[in-house]
This record gives sequence, C-alpha cells and structure tokens, in this order.
Amino acid sequence: MWTLSGFADEIDADLATQCAVLSELGLTHLELRSAWGSNVLDLDDAQVERARAVLRDHDIAVSSIGSPIGKIQVDDPFEPHLVRMDRALEVAERLGAPFIRVFSFFLAPEQSPDAVRDEVVRRMAALAARAEERGVVLLHENEKAIFGDVPERVLDLVTAVGSPALRLAWDPANYVQVGVDPFPEAYALLRPYVDYIQIKDAVRGSGTVVVAGEGDGRIPETVHALREDGYDGFFSMEPHLAEAHHLGGFSGPDGFRRATRTFMAILDAEGVTYR
Repeated sequence: MWTLSGFADEIDADLATQCAVLSELGLTHLELRSAWGSNVLDLDDAQVERARAVLRDHDIAVSSIGSPIGKIQVDDPFEPHLVRMDRALEVAERLGAPFIRVFSFFLAPEQSPDAVRDEVVRRMAALAARAEERGVVLLHENEKAIFGDVPERVLDLVTAVGSPALRLAWDPANYVQVGVDPFPEAYALLRPYVDYIQIKDAVRGSGTVVVAGEGDGRIPETVHALREDGYDGFFSMEPHLAEAHHLGGFSGPDGFRRATRTFMAILDAEGVTYR
C-alpha cells in the first residue's frame, strides 16, 4: 500500500484549509513545511500544539517535517544549525513524524564541491547522529546548488555518512533542473537508499515545473520501476505550479488538486493500490 502525502502549504497558509483540501482528495498525511505563514521550525510550542489539534480534528498524520535544515551556506556557522536540528527533532516527536527532510548545504559559485566535501560529510554525520539518537530518519533532498544536487555526490554523501538515520528523498524535477536524467541513470545509482518520493516534474532546458508526467522527470517510468522492486512508502506532492523559491513553493488549491489527481491517474494506470 503506497501512501500519498503532500506539502500542503502549497494549498494555503492556513493549516485547517490545507487539511480540508487533503481530506477532499482522500489524502491522510501531509508533509509539514509551514503553517499560518511560519516555517515549521519557527512555530512556538503553543502553535505546535495548535497544529497537532488541527491535524487530529481532520484525521491527518504527518509523513515528514519539511524542514530547511542544511539550507545554509557550507561555510556558515554550524553550531546554531545544530540547535535548529534539535528543534526539528522535537517537533517531529511531538507530531509523530518518522522523517525530517534535510539538505547538504549551499555552495557559492566559486566553491568546488571537492574542496568542501569533507566538511559537508562532517556536518551531515553530526545531524544524522542526533537523529539516530532520537529514532528519527533524515531524508536528504537533491536540491539545486547544494553539495548533493547530482547523483554521484548524493551517493558519496549517503555512503560516507553510513548512518541508518540518513536516507534519501527522491525529487525528479530537481534532477531535471540540473541537467540530470532521473530515470533510469540516477535511479539505478541511488534506489537502494531512497525511502521517500517527492512528486514534482520539470521540463528540460527551461526548468519549468509541470504536473507529473508532463515533464522530463520520467515519473510514470519511475512509478513502474518502484512497483516492480517492491517500494512501500510515501509519495509527497510538491507541485510548485504557481511559485517556487529556495524555501518552498505555492500552487493554490486548484493547482494542488490538479497535480494530485494527475498523479493519481498515473498510479491508477499502473494498477497501484494507494491511500
């Protein structure tokens, strides 16, 4: 049974509105990135409790905390970021989220990935160690312009850290936007480490984000391959149809509905059972 989730802040800033649209679509989970206009890690304790109540009222669970951990420059101070990581872990525990999305640090244009590789591995290992202590799994997303934006460096990172608390979130659109063929090349390299799929597609060259199956992310082929190799996990809708920026995106209720129903049609065509 595959489970659909989504970055519901792409629907609306209000968490109750987010949950209402998810329920309308039949989704039982969300990936919590922001609520009421605030990033999930900037919610205070009272707001976290309010979020938990809203989610309970709508019978919606949290598949992952969509954190911005790792979205700083690789040479920015790291200790304050560890404090941020501890807050992410606390929020994950309070909301029952098994995963936290993370990134592997932005590089300046003049910085060589080889020159910062050891520092990135050190930082990611420190984050994973904290997560492992708390029984939460970090999901590295292949964001553009970070160390792990191409498959070879993603593989290097996850194997060098070597922690069960660091796994991969698969974002095909981001690969397309850095000139990588997500399937089958990157998929074959990284599939053993992929535990979570983000549904976002993009057009090669322009980088324009489109609904699943209308770009070059090879999402239908990836779904088929995942079914064949026994994948059992989350698919998180991240349409980015109206707006995209380094901390997230927006689609609006109608855009989110259209993106989700389009992906559901891909699953139906493949004969996949999902909830």
